[in-house]
Amino acid sequence: MTPSDDLSRRRMLVKLGLFFNGAVGVILAVPIVRYLLSPVIRERNGGYESWLALGPVEQFPAGQTRLATYRHPAANPSDGETANIPCWVRNVDGQMFQVFAINCAHLGCPIRWFPQSGLFMCPCHGGVYYEDGSRASGPPERGLFEYRYKVEAGKLLIQAGEMPTVGAPTARLINIPLGRPPCA
Repeated sequence: MTPSDDLSRRRMLVKLGLFFNGAVGVILAVPIVRYLLSPVIRERNGGYESWLALGPVEQFPAGQTRLATYRHPAANPSDGETANIPCWVRNVDGQMFQVFAINCAHLGCPIRWFPQSGLFMCPCHGGVYYEDGSRASGPPERGLFEYRYKVEAGKLLIQAGEMPTVGAPTARLINIPLGRPPCA
């Protein structure tokens, strides 16, 4: 072996090592770049703005609260049963409805309706809500989250593309300007 052969072998191994390191770097960078660019690349599903039918109005008798389910508008076929989302529908007087998310406002546990007492109760930490969704007792600091609804052609429709939560989206639903506190 001459020094020039040893040097060329070294160069070849360095180039081979750089090539493999570059290939691994590209393979690792692809998911990271896709994640970073996903808000720009991904198209927002039109279902987020759509109104979903919960069923005919007759299905929800006046003065009663019933459990209803809807299929999430952005669901994929592989989502299966997890894309079916329950909600509580209260028919106040035959004309006005309240549609509540099934999740407790404290930590998101599923709440249950108890018609005997006229209360929603959370089994996780003892949160209790009145039939109108307002807080009665327990750790939750606010009432139940409500969906917007409308009645068209005898069907109850809700806007459920985005889950109602505390913060700016909820503030916009009740027309509180962003950046300004609702009080004072």
